[in-house]
Amino acid sequence: MLLENNGLFDKLTAYENLKYYGELYGIPDIEERIVELLEFTDLTERKGVLVGTFSTGMKRKLGIARAILHRPEVLFLDEPTSTLDPEAQKMVRDLIVHLSGDESMTVFLSSHNLDEVQKICSRVAILHGGKIKALDSVENLRKNRGVTKVRFTLSDSAQVTEARSVVSAVADVSDFQENETGFTITLSGSSASPVISRLCNAGIGIEEVGKDQRSLEDIYIEVMREEA
Repeated sequence: MLLENNGLFDKLTAYENLKYYGELYGIPDIEERIVELLEFTDLTERKGVLVGTFSTGMKRKLGIARAILHRPEVLFLDEPTSTLDPEAQKMVRDLIVHLSGDESMTVFLSSHNLDEVQKICSRVAILHGGKIKALDSVENLRKNRGVTKVRFTLSDSAQVTEARSVVSAVADVSDFQENETGFTITLSGSSASPVISRLCNAGIGIEEVGKDQRSLEDIYIEVMREEA
């Protein structure tokens, strides 16, 4: 398991850290495995450098190398990109995707960073009170929650107030949100046709209509509200 503490020794080099843990695991091909992991994490040129001089991102990569040193079938990662800058976050995300895909390793990611979870996880579990309240792919969670967000771009944004009045009369509509070019609504059904028809009949010019993908954060908040 890899936690926010990478379990590394600052006064040892990258190579020495991996060698130490490899001997604890009793890995027979430890030298070959260390070379493989240093290449995998792009740390080969830093293998003889003390870990205490590493950046947070480099330590996190070496921590992942340490965690998979013994080729586990299942890996648990707890907030693996916390405190990292955007570049380092992407670097760690790419490593996780590689482990799950090319290495056929099952990776359990525990994180409050829902945008990150949405980007890299094939299945998501939402927990509340120690119980799983939702479990599926992000796409299926979007479909099964029964709510659709639709974005309207108006020919004349000055008509948005009139549009609000027209749209509010449609039973399936909630959560009307204005923006610079129009508005976004939430539908309890999947079809925006009744809304479009009413707007056209009211003489409100529609430039564009599109469904917005609901974020994992939207779904999470909805599930939490149901449990409140």
